[in-house]
Amino acid sequence: MPEKGKYSKLIAEWQRFYKEVFGIKADFSKIVLPGKRKGFNWLLIMAAGLTANRLFDKCKEHFTSWKYRDDLNTVISVRKTDKTYAIWLRDRIEADKENKNLSAKECEKRGINGITLEERLVMELFYNWNRPAGKHLDINNVTLCSGSCDSDGGVPGVGWGGGGLYIGCCDPGSAGDILRARSVVS
Repeated sequence: MPEKGKYSKLIAEWQRFYKEVFGIKADFSKIVLPGKRKGFNWLLIMAAGLTANRLFDKCKEHFTSWKYRDDLNTVISVRKTDKTYAIWLRDRIEADKENKNLSAKECEKRGINGITLEERLVMELFYNWNRPAGKHLDINNVTLCSGSCDSDGGVPGVGWGGGGLYIGCCDPGSAGDILRARSVVS
């Protein structure tokens, strides 16, 4: 577990994000941060109670957004948002090149801990809030949210194209150059 004092500015930034974007007055002073690995420099804090639908609606308030199904709350994720938690991600605009051509099934076989749909949507909102207007993630690729699956067994993918954020879905065996899981440290 990393020393929290070292990351107090990052934690404070997440508190400010939740206040400004969601109107949530969060106190993350007691949050337990997972152990940090080299190259995983983006901290993501998931506030308790955020659902995929609420996150999508917030994205839609800030930029054009499209989703493949009406109810994203039917998506099942490996990390639940019933409590606040933190993860580390690689600090990259595009999803991990190390995971290109790997399906969700292959990621699972290899023990790759992948981002969830909810985490990917929070990261999009945070990145857009924390950068000059108009900056987004996954301009050239699609994040395979291998930490989630929908009620039909499909795996959500999130990217940016056609002037907006889109959430699609693919078969758990689908793989390709532009379809890439984001590894996380949790």
